[in-house]
Amino acid sequence: MNLTAAAPPDTGSGSGTRAVPSSVLFVCGLNAIRSPMAELLARRHLPTSTYIASAGVRSGERDPFVDAVLQEVGLDLGRRQPRTMDDLEDDYFDLIITLAPEAHHRALEMTRSSAVDVVYWPTPDPSGATGTRDRILDAYRGVRDHLERMLKDRFG
Repeated sequence: MNLTAAAPPDTGSGSGTRAVPSSVLFVCGLNAIRSPMAELLARRHLPTSTYIASAGVRSGERDPFVDAVLQEVGLDLGRRQPRTMDDLEDDYFDLIITLAPEAHHRALEMTRSSAVDVVYWPTPDPSGATGTRDRILDAYRGVRDHLERMLKDRFG
């Protein structure tokens, strides 16, 4: 994969928001929970002209708890299935947002000689949550809400 693009300029607005990139990639471990959530939530914050994608470092399987917590906020993954970074059709991004340590290391390694802005948003993996269904859903809601806050802080 050849990830090359110009990094978007920082507008220095003081509000934490920056210039809107023309393309954003969200990356986590399996592209099953955090990055697909971020991809769909980002579509609410960025213009429709912004290309938004997500991928994982490794292959994962779709997680039904993700569907449940996204439906609560009016979002739907449709028939989308997890994909790896190697599965991406477009590999030119202005901004890569990583959500897990292994994803961050992989993105930095792949963009070492590129002018791509790589940002790490530490995001917990809710798949280890135990207990009742409501307790597990609360862990997934926490991730969804964390990502929503991060997107608002970054893009307004």
